[in-house]
Amino acid sequence: MAHIHPTAIIEKGAELASNVEIGAYAYVSAHAKIGSGTILQHHASIEGHTEVGENNMFFPYTMIGSKTQDLKYCGDTTYTKIGNHNCFREFSTVHSGTFEGNTTTVGDYNNFLSYTHIAHECQVGSHIIMSNNATLAGHVVMGDYVVVGGLSAVHQFCKIGSYSMIGGCCKLVKDLPPYMIGDGNPAVVRTINKIGLERNGFTVEQIRMVRNLFKIVYREGLNHSQAIERMKALDYSADPIVVSLVEFLENSERGIA
Repeated sequence: MAHIHPTAIIEKGAELASNVEIGAYAYVSAHAKIGSGTILQHHASIEGHTEVGENNMFFPYTMIGSKTQDLKYCGDTTYTKIGNHNCFREFSTVHSGTFEGNTTTVGDYNNFLSYTHIAHECQVGSHIIMSNNATLAGHVVMGDYVVVGGLSAVHQFCKIGSYSMIGGCCKLVKDLPPYMIGDGNPAVVRTINKIGLERNGFTVEQIRMVRNLFKIVYREGLNHSQAIERMKALDYSADPIVVSLVEFLENSERGIA
């Protein structure tokens, strides 16, 4: 059975699975669905058409699924989807989509620290850490195992590759390729995310490969297309690490940092 504090507001129509805990003065909208084991601490809010998976933790004053801040919003029905095993610390916000049927999506096993913000239509992966006050503007696509430093901001429509890192106080206005560290204002790629790769089980040989790819893209004086062709010509071009970086560069619309 769900455990609901008597001061919490659960609107008629909300769907709560077993073992859900709702704290004092928390709020759950009529169109929300909350999975088993999820905890809303006091004053946390789940608004709009929001689906929350299992074993998530929402700390006080989090606001999930609320109306987009995009001024183009005209009252359409939009959605927010949160995966499993996520932690949203105090005052974190995730906004719903802007246009009819659009969804803001968050994956699994993420840790969003206090005052982090995920805007409308963002597609956020899994195993991510966003430090305090980090902000994603609308339509950002973020891969898995990304670390975002505190007080950093990501421009709308940017893509952030898996296993990358954004330093603290950054302004990212272009796409950040996987495996790289972006730092500065505006952010530029400094080097590979070596420590992050080591922590996530990459071998010495794989890290050496990433470093060679970094040199091709950023140190050999090649333009975007030339760097892609150079990587495709490598003896190990079929390796998943190479393939993922090539695909990221080929699909970049804003250009890479």
